[in-house]
Amino acid sequence: MIHVYHGEGKGKTTAACGLALRASGHGMRVMFAQFFKDGASGEIAAMSALTNIVTRCPPIHYGRYKALTDAQRAQISECYRAYLTRLIRDAENFDLVVLDELISAYNYDCIDRRELLDFLRAQGSRREIVLTGRSPAPELLELADYVTEMRKEKHPFDNGTAAREGVEY
Repeated sequence: MIHVYHGEGKGKTTAACGLALRASGHGMRVMFAQFFKDGASGEIAAMSALTNIVTRCPPIHYGRYKALTDAQRAQISECYRAYLTRLIRDAENFDLVVLDELISAYNYDCIDRRELLDFLRAQGSRREIVLTGRSPAPELLELADYVTEMRKEKHPFDNGTAAREGVEY
């Protein structure tokens, strides 16, 4: 089935990690792939130590998309299109495929949307697929079997507290 974890609140990636750990504990093969992240987070380090979870990160990382130059955006798009194609090709080897921040890549048109939608239609009944990010497009919500919104009510960031290692990343 297809899961979408979205919203402005904290917890989208954390929920996806929880599902990956649960699946791993039951002997399922898991691929946890990220977009717009550099692979340096604690959850990636922890999951990489488990034998039945494979983590993937894109080969280039520039930081926040809105701060990129046009040339960097073009390079990210080219990279992410090839990256998604590889992930889709490799998905057949996994029971659970997590595509963390894929919704952002979709919204910024950094991937081949048709390729993703075709993959979801073809594989959503064969394996668990998780998409995370903010503001999912209606077509992604329509394809999803599970949709969970994370909504922030209060966060220390609002009072100027910086993200803390081990808690926010």
